[in-house]
Amino acid sequence: MKEQKPRVALLVGGTSPEREVSKSSGRGVIQALKSLKYPTVIIDPAYGLNQPKEEELFFAEKDYVKISNRDYLAAINSKLFDNVDIVFSAMHGKWAEDGVMQSLLELRGLKYTGSKVTASAAAMDKSLSKTIFRQAGVYTADWFTVNKNFTLKEIKEKINADFSYPLIVKPNDQGSTVGLTLLKNEDELENAMKLALQFSDKVLIEKYIPGREITVAVLDRTPLPVLEIVPKSGLYDYKSKYTSGMSEYIVPAKIPDDVSRLAQEQALLAFLSLGCEGYARVDFRMNDNNEIYCLEVNTLPGMTQLSLVPKAAKAAGITFEELINRIIKQAL
Repeated sequence: MKEQKPRVALLVGGTSPEREVSKSSGRGVIQALKSLKYPTVIIDPAYGLNQPKEEELFFAEKDYVKISNRDYLAAINSKLFDNVDIVFSAMHGKWAEDGVMQSLLELRGLKYTGSKVTASAAAMDKSLSKTIFRQAGVYTADWFTVNKNFTLKEIKEKINADFSYPLIVKPNDQGSTVGLTLLKNEDELENAMKLALQFSDKVLIEKYIPGREITVAVLDRTPLPVLEIVPKSGLYDYKSKYTSGMSEYIVPAKIPDDVSRLAQEQALLAFLSLGCEGYARVDFRMNDNNEIYCLEVNTLPGMTQLSLVPKAAKAAGITFEELINRIIKQAL
């Protein structure tokens, strides 16, 4: 008798600034789930009980109906998740990979892919994760955090006392480089703060590491080959990430073997120090002396066939379908 495959609920969309990115991930994952013959229901929690009847509407540029955070509760508490064996989340960013959705799934008693509540929350809070990195021996650049109660004068004084330009200014709890500014001098500080505060109440100001952008995917506690990102603009910002042709990807990265091994070791250490599970992507900057500094851990990284984790998996001989299959099996 043929084994019955578990029924999957694929989460897409959400209400974070990365909603459109999530739709792209979801489109890639649903094709893999079909190839793997998993019975699947697609759910966008931001639609609540008003789920589209047609699959394509989940991935359409224009939203099907008005979306809201409150609709998450209605969706989770509904019959949409009845008879679901595993939830595969292709959602990204705030209210998706910060522990909020994970908490709701826990309350519903559902198994789900990726990291659990605490690890998800810690990874999304960049300042907290960097504090944990330092304690665990993961190299990370110096930083400090401020909020809207700090005056520009106070922030400038802190920078002049302990830092030097250029600096990175970004929201403390967003992904996909949303709201990020490469701050070249103090004249740009006010606009950088205004931008970051649009997306978070807390802003991280971090020493900029000139050099190269590398990333290491971790799959079930195993680091995959190091991937280098070469943005044509020089900065891997939102535009460079999501505009076709704006960045080049090299995997395995053309870096010394000992640096590659160190990056993989540091990636796994960062992954474990936060308590991550399943899979994640760990981002680094590497300076001209081949010293690496961990930026963050992405607990629900992009999952289109052209995303970084699938590219690294392919370099390790793992197809996109096999990657999705392994993520599901590990979560079960």
